[in-house]
Amino acid sequence: MKVLLDECVDSRLAGHIRGHTVATAAAHGWAGLTNGELLRLAQAEFDVFVTVDRNLSFQQHLPKFSIAVVLISSKSNRIDDLIALVPALLASIEAAPKGAVTRVGA
Repeated sequence: MKVLLDECVDSRLAGHIRGHTVATAAAHGWAGLTNGELLRLAQAEFDVFVTVDRNLSFQQHLPKFSIAVVLISSKSNRIDDLIALVPALLASIEAAPKGAVTRVGA
C-alpha cells in the first residue's frame, strides 16, 4: 500500500511502517496545504493518509475522497508514543476503508 504521512506526524515514523511505500506530505512538496487540497491531491497517488489531526473528520466530508484516513490517537505526538502504536497502525492500514476515518490508539 502507498501511505502518506501528514505534516503533523513525525517523519521518523515512516521508517517504522514496514511493508508499505511511505512518503511524507512535506517531502512531496505538499506542506502548508489545506486538508481538503491535501486529500484531493493524495487520493490520486496514495491508498492511505495517516494523521494525528483529530479535527480532520470534522473539517472535511471524507466520503467524497477515495483515500482511507488513519487517525493516530496517542498520549502525545512524540515519536516514542507514535512508535508504540505501530503494530495497530500496520493492521489498520490494511483494513482502513476509503472515505472514512479509522482510529488507532486511545
